[in-house]
Amino acid sequence: MADTPDIDLTARLREVLNNEPATEAELRMLGEQADAWARALEAQIQGSERKLDELAGAAETPLTEIAAELRRVDSLRPALEEMRSLLADLETRARELRTAWLLHQAESSRPPA
Repeated sequence: MADTPDIDLTARLREVLNNEPATEAELRMLGEQADAWARALEAQIQGSERKLDELAGAAETPLTEIAAELRRVDSLRPALEEMRSLLADLETRARELRTAWLLHQAESSRPPA
């Protein structure tokens, strides 16, 4: 199976969360990409839920079609939860890195005692 953008994004997020080096620009980019992917997953879930409502309202809908859409929603929810979790962890990690950088800057600008 070839890597897809979401797999690459998830892998890089995990690397950064495991203390791999990242620039401020990369932290921002990863945050934006993770947020965009989470929003895309939410939209897909909402679309599938609307489709399920339509399918449930149609008496002639085959159960296989409903089951396929339910499987789709069931596969998207864990991916969304994971991305939300990684995004929250990334925000925490970015704050830690920014704080450490600011402390370093403050300490290096102090005159020697």
